Amino acid sequence: MDYENYAKIAKALADPKRVKIVDMLSCGAMCACDILEHFDFTQPTLSHHINLLVKAGLVTTEKSGTWHYYDLDKAAFEKFKADTAGLMADTPACICEPVRSKAVCATEAKEAKEPIK
Repeated sequence: MDYENYAKIAKALADPKRVKIVDMLSCGAMCACDILEHFDFTQPTLSHHINLLVKAGLVTTEKSGTWHYYDLDKAAFEKFKADTAGLMADTPACICEPVRSKAVCATEAKEAKEPIK
């Protein structure tokens, strides 16, 4: 897992307005003007939110004439979902295994030094 990229995506999704934009785009590509109708902020503010989602790799943009259309990068979302599930998984490939092994070794070493009662 690329922790830097995962954190960038999580940070982009940490704002409820951006989560709402993602939810709206889950229905298909939308023009900026159509997205803006659902918010009480200006076009530059929308651009800021969209830009963060684009930089995180979650949203793609396409210009057609004077209009900008935005869509979800579904592959990026699938990877994010899989990485999120992987964070909670206790598998043999888990990052916890080396840590867990050291903890077990430390516990066994401590027990070996204690006198048997």
